[in-house]
Amino acid sequence: MEHFVVSARKYRPQTFKDVVGQQAITNTLLNAIENNHLAQALLFTGPRGVGKTTCARILAKMINSDGTETGDEDFAFNIFELDAASNNSVDDIRSLTDQVRIPPQVGKYKVYIIDEVHMLSQAAFNAFLKTLEEPPKHCIFILATTEKHKIIPTILSRCQIFDFKRITVKDAKDYLKYIAKEQDVNAEDDALHIIAQKADGAMRDALSIFDRVVSFSGKNLTRQAVTENLNVLDYETYFTSTDFILENKIPDLLLQFNNTLSKGFDGHHYIAGLASHFRDLLVSKTPETIDLLEVGDQTKEKYLEQSKKAPQDFLMQGINLANDCDLKYKTSKNQRLLVELCLMQLASITFDGEKKNSKHYIIPPSYFKSKGITPISVNLPKAKISKEGHSSEIGIKEASSPSKPRAVEALQAKQPPKIVLNQDNKRPSGLSLSSIKAKKEHQIKQMDVVLDEENLPNEPFTQHALIEFWNQFVKQLQDKGRHNLASILSIDTPKVVGSTVYLEFPNATNKVELERQQYDLLIFLRKSLNNYSIDLSISVNEEKEKQYAYSTLEKFEKLKAKNPNIDILRKTFDLDI
Repeated sequence: MEHFVVSARKYRPQTFKDVVGQQAITNTLLNAIENNHLAQALLFTGPRGVGKTTCARILAKMINSDGTETGDEDFAFNIFELDAASNNSVDDIRSLTDQVRIPPQVGKYKVYIIDEVHMLSQAAFNAFLKTLEEPPKHCIFILATTEKHKIIPTILSRCQIFDFKRITVKDAKDYLKYIAKEQDVNAEDDALHIIAQKADGAMRDALSIFDRVVSFSGKNLTRQAVTENLNVLDYETYFTSTDFILENKIPDLLLQFNNTLSKGFDGHHYIAGLASHFRDLLVSKTPETIDLLEVGDQTKEKYLEQSKKAPQDFLMQGINLANDCDLKYKTSKNQRLLVELCLMQLASITFDGEKKNSKHYIIPPSYFKSKGITPISVNLPKAKISKEGHSSEIGIKEASSPSKPRAVEALQAKQPPKIVLNQDNKRPSGLSLSSIKAKKEHQIKQMDVVLDEENLPNEPFTQHALIEFWNQFVKQLQDKGRHNLASILSIDTPKVVGSTVYLEFPNATNKVELERQQYDLLIFLRKSLNNYSIDLSISVNEEKEKQYAYSTLEKFEKLKAKNPNIDILRKTFDLDI
């Protein structure tokens, strides 16, 4: 059985040209070597698996290379690697400084590579300071760390710092494609892309994942095999979810989410991925931002196709809802319900359940049927109907029906319908929100007109019946929480004369408030008393207003009348009024 070497070691770069995704740093080091401008203390910092130690080893070999050595010569005697994670004491650093004094036997420089240098103790850092600041001419120190912030500033100030960046998804995918070709593995582009994304910028992790997936699927590396082995949600899951959301298929969406949970995926991971999917769709809608998509070519086409179906407003609301669910997930006691509720809200964004009817009949069809007239639209001159000094115009649409003359004669034979407007007809101003609201109410209430008053019931009613239904309306207001209007209606006892209800209030504010909201009251009284000619007459009595302004003595006398013990209390403690 042949010994297996993992790809991270087998394909470790041997020259700076082989290093993936760090062109700026490798070019700087090459120029420094060629121009003899290399510092004696270098600090390589960056995330794990991006090539820090590899670049340090390549640099150590190139420093001593003069072009005359053989290919297998690696100057191992001149390169010293120290793992600071396990050799972090003062004694280890002192031993290192003792070795520094000895010049190299072969080559020009001795190179000391100290990996994970941030693990050195405070005393070891202090012991290393002087040597690092003034090393011998034949020594070069290369420090490598993933956590630069843990290194003391006195060390940082003595080093030339190189910040290694995360390897992009595209660079990692291209290198994986090269490795797959070297190993005769037939790999799909999307499969390699998922591996590169899962590696999160670390080339070593990408190669380790590649080896694991190849062991699972053999020489044919498919997207499905990668998603199964890595236990990641496939793009197809989110494409299907978005289709269900756009089509308002809530049951199918919830079933798909249940199926996702049954495969062992976390609901938090699912909703976070859905938010990212919406973001990618939003990016796909603009040609300038299409490069921000970090997906394979085949998947990119799917994103472009689905982005045409999804409106931009929907995507913005979807991102907000999914992100809000993501933030609340960890603190929620019922996490599954939280995600399901979010999915139902998403599927309801584009759903309009209201069946709107744009036809508004000023004269309802039932009126014509009761008169034996076929309800058609005709054109009559605008009629001005007056009520209490106010005017309103009502127009009727014209229709190109051949029966127009007969319908006109039939309507003109009857008396014109008497229109009773059940609200104050003052023309609202269009300069404020309140006036806009009043204008809307005006239009709605003007639609509710009473036609042909002669045929509507006008039964007489008594004062007692009025008081009974009046109190019922006040109780309904209190049950609905409209205590302000209920208290206004309770100030005075209504008095009826004919079909007019008279009310007297102590101030004009109460009058204005009731006039503004009298519509519901009149409708209730007219229906309850079966009399559609009932009207309100509201007046202000200033004398009545004065009687509400009690003096201190009057207040005391009123309280004493309710509870005589108050006077005993005053006398006992000799209190003033």
